[in-house]
Amino acid sequence: MTPHKLLITTAGIMCMALSSGVALALDGASLYRERTCIACHGDEGREPVMSDYPKIAGQKAPYLLAQMKKIKDGTRSNDSSIAMKNVMHLINEDEMAVVAEWLANLPR
Repeated sequence: MTPHKLLITTAGIMCMALSSGVALALDGASLYRERTCIACHGDEGREPVMSDYPKIAGQKAPYLLAQMKKIKDGTRSNDSSIAMKNVMHLINEDEMAVVAEWLANLPR
């Protein structure tokens, strides 16, 4: 295979991998900080800034993911979720799943 064909093949494979929507390279801890979760839920989800906000470290991942989706789509709406609703545009569903899994593996 010529270097030119190898380069084109490699670029094609990389494009397919990046466009597949798979969150393989995503890091839960980094996303938690970058998507501003840390601002309300604390450094690792154990010390929220307000007593009304939940401690989310150690919760089950499917539960966390379901709650994030409900807040994002407006299904869950209460006084505590209003602030979160305003930042949910910063995170997509793949990223939510990665953050939920990371939080689930933290001690309570």
